[in-house]
Amino acid sequence: MNNPTLCIKADIDAPLEKVWLVWTKPEHLTQWWGPAGFTTTIHQMEMVVGSEWKLTLHSPDGTNFPNRSIFREIISHKKIVYEHFNPHFIATVVFEEQRKETSIEWSMEFDTVEMYEVVVKTHKADEGQKQNIEKLKAYLKKLQ
Repeated sequence: MNNPTLCIKADIDAPLEKVWLVWTKPEHLTQWWGPAGFTTTIHQMEMVVGSEWKLTLHSPDGTNFPNRSIFREIISHKKIVYEHFNPHFIATVVFEEQRKETSIEWSMEFDTVEMYEVVVKTHKADEGQKQNIEKLKAYLKKLQ
């Protein structure tokens, strides 16, 4: 049986090189990471398998949400896999060049249906993931 997975696919009007850059460099990631209205502080991020990625999401009401992940697989310009803790899930982001665009598939695989339901129903992660993609697209437009 497959674990419950939240997945979003998007076509982004930017070349793969630029999309990869804004996913892998902290100074770019902080400009778009998180749901609408949230800001991000990155405390530690090195794109090396086995390294920790620590960040804090700051909600519009001032609540801070510390996040900790470990990079499990990195294939330059193709794939990023990270294990997120509390809640626990494995996120996989696949990048594919489509002429002058980039398609991405971003999935989050949860250990249990209960954890999936808490993250999606209580924290509205599905909506947050869509907002994250919209912020990514808007940021990339600003860079053009």
